[in-house]
Amino acid sequence: MLRAAIVQDARTDRVLMLGWMDDEAERRTRETGEVWFWSRSRERLWRKGETSGNTLAVRELRDDCDGDALLVRAEPAGPTCHTGSVSCFAPALWRTISQRAADRPEGSYTAELLAAGVGACARKVGEEAVEVTVAALDESDDRLVEEAADLVYHLYVLLAARGLDLSQVEDALARRA
Repeated sequence: MLRAAIVQDARTDRVLMLGWMDDEAERRTRETGEVWFWSRSRERLWRKGETSGNTLAVRELRDDCDGDALLVRAEPAGPTCHTGSVSCFAPALWRTISQRAADRPEGSYTAELLAAGVGACARKVGEEAVEVTVAALDESDDRLVEEAADLVYHLYVLLAARGLDLSQVEDALARRA
């Protein structure tokens, strides 16, 4: 029987991923202190981080009330998501930008911006911020929304260019709440 295994960062409480465990994966997780899953697509056991090095060190395992799911509290060694994002539950745009930063696909505007360097990315954020300001003061709501979307996108690219993760911004905002 497969059980859902929800992985949560033991330090930040951020939900990192969902995986599936059979009895053997759970046994190995408990014995080794590293998280193991059953891959439904590959139909085999796999240790998280076996190829990337981004392992999950178990701090606590909890069954849910029905015994059909597990909460795995762990300390990640690097990003958890295959896209390079800290969490598989990051916003879709951030996951896409993280993936583009890792893969640098030819023909990708994001990859071109990243290749141009931090300075070019920062200048784009400045340009888009001015356009948001102009739209807020003199243009329609639709135009402001479009410019705000451009600003958010370019800000995400700047974070990726600096090797930062969106979760760090989320953490800073949470500390201010």
